[in-house]
Amino acid sequence: MKIVVHDTASAMLELLQRPLGERPDALREMLGPLQDVMSVMGDLDMVQMHRTGSGFRTDVEDPRYLPAVRQMREANVWDRIESCLTSAWERLSGAAPGLRTAETVHVVLVLGNPDDDLLTVRSAGYFGMGGIPGAIQLTMWPTGTSLAKIGYAAAHELHHNVRYANVVWDPAAVTVGEQVVAEGLAEAFVRELAGEGAMGPWSTALTGTELDTAYEKVTAGIDVTGMHNLPAYVYGDATAQRMGQRPVGLPDSAGYAVGLRIVDAHLAASGLTAAQSTALPARDVLANAGVPTRG
Repeated sequence: MKIVVHDTASAMLELLQRPLGERPDALREMLGPLQDVMSVMGDLDMVQMHRTGSGFRTDVEDPRYLPAVRQMREANVWDRIESCLTSAWERLSGAAPGLRTAETVHVVLVLGNPDDDLLTVRSAGYFGMGGIPGAIQLTMWPTGTSLAKIGYAAAHELHHNVRYANVVWDPAAVTVGEQVVAEGLAEAFVRELAGEGAMGPWSTALTGTELDTAYEKVTAGIDVTGMHNLPAYVYGDATAQRMGQRPVGLPDSAGYAVGLRIVDAHLAASGLTAAQSTALPARDVLANAGVPTRG
């Protein structure tokens, strides 16, 4: 598998000095490598996805944007993403030989919108999307946390990328169980790769009775099916409502924390690592963790 981390630093520095009217087309060109891969999902408007996905605005001049990109480049963010991905792939391929993968994984990092609280407040300035084999998109606004951890977010997304080259993901049939297991495995993999300090805030925000309550609610809905029903269980009510979906009474990132608890129970019961479990069916992980399902 070849991993290509695209030089979006240069592209964004050039884009952000263009007239506003030219910026959407420049952004579309920058996101082209993702468009080519993600076209398997249909006719996607990558610029619209950027807007709804906490990306920087293309319709306003914002004096914060250029210094932010320069700060990211000076911090060697793109090099550190590439280094983390190289280490992550070495561990995955060594732990589970024979995994199917995309021939090439295109990695595109974009500047986020500093006024978007989903990004800057609920996600500590960074997140990613990597469930379509061959494409990883990362979004960040430079903060102490995001600058330190964006490479590990890339590793988290690579775990998803490899998992879904081996596990069928059907938007109509996907369950809460599959989604929370996938998030738990990806975070446990980051921990295996670089220690607990590398993990994202979304998997560690809930503790104690709050986590216990979320665990009960998520596991009660473990067989809920359909992509449109999953956001509240995985991301929490606030993000679900932002996406136009129904809340179920869960705090931010509940599915990540619950997924990690489930995966930790699976790892303890099976003796496997998260890397070795990359392509394991969710039903097996849930069974090892003692979570009953209908599947």
